[in-house]
Amino acid sequence: MRAIVLAALLSACFGLISPANAQTFSSSYTSTAPRDCRVTSAGNGVDDSTIRVCPGKAGLVVVISEDDLREAASVGRNRAAADKEPAAETPFGPFNSTTHTVEWRALDGKPFAIIQRWHISDNADEDKNGRPIAKPLLAVTRLPPGAVCHVAYVDVKANPNANELARKAADESARSFRCGKDEVKVIGESGRAVELAKKP
Repeated sequence: MRAIVLAALLSACFGLISPANAQTFSSSYTSTAPRDCRVTSAGNGVDDSTIRVCPGKAGLVVVISEDDLREAASVGRNRAAADKEPAAETPFGPFNSTTHTVEWRALDGKPFAIIQRWHISDNADEDKNGRPIAKPLLAVTRLPPGAVCHVAYVDVKANPNANELARKAADESARSFRCGKDEVKVIGESGRAVELAKKP
C-alpha cells in the first residue's frame, strides 16, 4: 500500500513538469554590416547619413539609421513599420554606433527581444590623440507584438557577465514591458556607459 501511495505522489510531482509546459529560451544571431544589408541615403543631403535595412528573424528586419555620427536601431516587418516604432526615435545623445551583430532572444523559437552592443563616445575621456573614448553598452529592445523600444541597459565595463545579464533582462522583462510607460531598467552595476546613454 505504501509503495502505491509513493508511486502516486511521484507521478503527481513529475506530472507538474510536463514537456508541454517547458519553455525553451534560445539565442540566434544576424548581421547589420553594410555588406549584409540594403544601404540607402537618408535623403537629407548629408553625405554620412545612411539607412541600413538588414534581414532579421521571423520575417522582421533591423533598420539602422545613421545621422550626424549617431545611430538609432529599430525593428519591424519592413522599413516603414520600423520607422514608426519608438526605438527609431530614441538615439543616444552623444556620438555613438552599434556593432554589427544582433542577438535575437526567442521563446520556443519565436523572437521577442534583441540585444545590441553600442559604443557611446565619452567627451570627458579622450585618448592621446584627443579623440573621445567610446564606452560599451548592451541595450535590450523588445519586439512585436506591441511597440519596439529599449527595455534595459547593461554597462559592459562595469559588469563582467554583461551578456548573461542582458539575456536575463530580455527573458524576464521584454515581453511585459510597456513602451512609453515603463522606465528603461539599468541591470547590474551602473557605469559611465549608462550615464552617457541616459544623457540627453
